Amino acid sequence: MTVASTPELEADRQDLISLITDEAVFHGDFTLASGKKATYYVDMRKLTLDHRAAPAIGRIMLDLIRDQGDIAAVGGLTLGADPIANAVLHESVRAGTPLDAFVVRKEPKDHGRGRQIEGAELEGKRVVVVEDTSTTGQSPLKAVAALRAAGAIPVAVATIVDRKTGAQAAVEAEGLTWLAAIDLDDLGLQPQ
Repeated sequence: MTVASTPELEADRQDLISLITDEAVFHGDFTLASGKKATYYVDMRKLTLDHRAAPAIGRIMLDLIRDQGDIAAVGGLTLGADPIANAVLHESVRAGTPLDAFVVRKEPKDHGRGRQIEGAELEGKRVVVVEDTSTTGQSPLKAVAALRAAGAIPVAVATIVDRKTGAQAAVEAEGLTWLAAIDLDDLGLQPQ
C-alpha cells in the first residue's frame, strides 16, 4: 500500500479513496479496455474530471512521482491520462516545481504536422506516463512506445488505481518504475 509523503497529502489520498469507493466503483458485468471481464468497474474519469477530486489528484500524483529525478513532463494515452496530466501540471506550478504535460494520440494525425504526441517537446527529456486505472498495462505501454519513438525517455508509469491484475509486471518488464497511488486493498476490492 502506498502512503503519501506528508499527513496533508495522506488526508487527500484518504479523501480520494472515499470518493472512489462512494462514487466511482460500479458493480455488475463489465468488459474492461483490456478485453477482460470484471464484476466491478472503477470509473476514474468520473473523478479526474470532477472539481472535488482533480486538485487532490494533481497533488497526490505529483507526490507519487517526486523521486523520479529530473522529470520534464507527464502525460499519457488520450483520454484517460489527459485530465491527470493537466491536474499535475497545475499543481506542479503551484508547488514551484513546474512540469509540462503531453497527450499521446492512439495514432498519429493524418493532417497538419502528423504528430502523435501533442504538447511539450520531449526529445531527450525524462517523462512519466500517467493513467487513471491499470489492468494489463497495455495503454501506458502504448504511450511509452510512442514516446520512445519520438526520442523521449520514459522512466515510470504512475497510475491512480492499480487493479493488481498484471500491469505492474508488464510495466517493469519494459524497464520502467511502477507507481500506484491507490490499490484494491485501499478500496476493499479483490483482483479479478
